Amino acid sequence: MILPDDVILRVENLTISFKTPAGLVRAVRGVDFDLKRGETLCIVGESGSGKSVTSRAVMGILAGNAIIDDGHIYYRDIDLSQVKEQDFHKIRGSMIGMIFQDPLSSLNPIMKIGRQITEALILKNKMSKKAAKVRALELMREVGIPEPEKRYYQYPFHFSGGMRQRIVIAIALAMNPEILICDEPTTALDVTIQAQILELINKLKKDRGLSIIFITHDLGVVANMADRIAVMYAGKIVEYGKAEEVFYDSRHPYTWALLESMPALEQAKGQLNAIPGTPPNMLFPPKGDAFAPRNRYAMKIDFEEEPPFFKVTDTHYAAAWLLHPDAPHIESPIKGKYFISKGAKSND
Repeated sequence: MILPDDVILRVENLTISFKTPAGLVRAVRGVDFDLKRGETLCIVGESGSGKSVTSRAVMGILAGNAIIDDGHIYYRDIDLSQVKEQDFHKIRGSMIGMIFQDPLSSLNPIMKIGRQITEALILKNKMSKKAAKVRALELMREVGIPEPEKRYYQYPFHFSGGMRQRIVIAIALAMNPEILICDEPTTALDVTIQAQILELINKLKKDRGLSIIFITHDLGVVANMADRIAVMYAGKIVEYGKAEEVFYDSRHPYTWALLESMPALEQAKGQLNAIPGTPPNMLFPPKGDAFAPRNRYAMKIDFEEEPPFFKVTDTHYAAAWLLHPDAPHIESPIKGKYFISKGAKSND
């Protein structure tokens, strides 16, 4: 497939199951999205919604019991879903990089930091050890590591959580990928360090012209960095649009619930809105809208038939029966709540 000039990655009808002793777990069910050049696409949803499985499919690092039942992942003119593992090493790292949630598990605890950065440069780029070290020091400076000449010879345990994540980012960028996948990269960090890492990712995106897929369960984390947002629930995208559309004019009850669960400074002490119930067991995918049992606005049809995507604007769609012309009008419970600073902009 030849992608449009402004699209660097396209996922079409991606469907993934996992073989387990209890049966097939339907983890991803017909996911579609485009990643545009130079944008940050944030995929949000609770644990188990399928967002990380989707990103790992793009990287070609699904678990051994995973099955891609259907769909395509197009990067340039390559269908990644058809690339064999022995050929994927040409793409992984050099074209698409990834940052994981826990930096400590991404680093070898008994290998010096410098060697961990230079390893791919020496093996894949055939750099000399001297040239690779020069490049590694440049990367360490770029991601904000102080005294890189000294830190180069240290081990991961010498670094704080935030500094370890900066090293992981440096490793991900070593091969100059076009796409960077960030799988909840700030979850294990405190709020202050989290903000610094998000600022760093935004800076690298701008300086390098990166296209970013950012995976998170927390809409608040991406409020000032997302260009577009895809909301996932039970293996499906239920709403997607520009960041300001999803934050200020969301239409799916699950998106409303996620936004309501974000802590606000003006909330009374001890008050925290939680989403009632639990996500469905994907061994037995629900018949209608998967969110219906937890949706206080659910109608009879929500339990009987899966909703199609309804168009809100040319860039904003939601799979909710409340958008059907015959559905009752429900006022958004989060309307008027302030989420994004006025400086946030979309690339579209």
